[in-house]
Amino acid sequence: MAPTKTKRYWGTQRVARVLQVTPATVASWIDQGHLKGHRTPTGRRRVASADLAAFLHAHGMAVPNELQAARERPVVVLVEDDPGYLKALVRTLEREVPEVDVVETSTGVDGLLEIGRVSPDLVVLDYALPDLNAVQVVERLQDTSKRMTAAVIIVTGGMPAAAENDLRRLGVRAIVNKVDGMGVVIEAMRRVLQSRMVA
Repeated sequence: MAPTKTKRYWGTQRVARVLQVTPATVASWIDQGHLKGHRTPTGRRRVASADLAAFLHAHGMAVPNELQAARERPVVVLVEDDPGYLKALVRTLEREVPEVDVVETSTGVDGLLEIGRVSPDLVVLDYALPDLNAVQVVERLQDTSKRMTAAVIIVTGGMPAAAENDLRRLGVRAIVNKVDGMGVVIEAMRRVLQSRMVA
């Protein structure tokens, strides 16, 4: 089953912390229409994560990772150097999992740059890339952020057993063999995205 889209809401305390103002100021901005939000039946004010992100963007403020992770459409970065396989995977995703946004790259370095730019929910990573292998990419992900926030799935035509052990140790969620078919890759992606939506 595909992950369902759920709106995530932030209370005035959390919004105030991000905006570095008081909760009373956040409430006032919501009431005056400066910040899009609503009141619950109990009188509490709530701001949808997408609306808070839009407010931050509009005012030239940084969007924190915790807010980016709470977006309504999951973002998947595909890092695959085989153009035919990449095209087929993108087409299959558009048909089978239309609720995700896809970013395509074909090298490890480009993948790392895009991962840093979009803070994806999931990275689907080919093991053998022209510049880096999957172990090197995942190690760099951990070095730059000190903790891996995106789940990683490895898609491979085959790899050394030692590399598979290294990837598992580094926290990779699944390793899928390309010969098992596109359906197995899509199902692994759905499972990971679903677990992140529930978390």
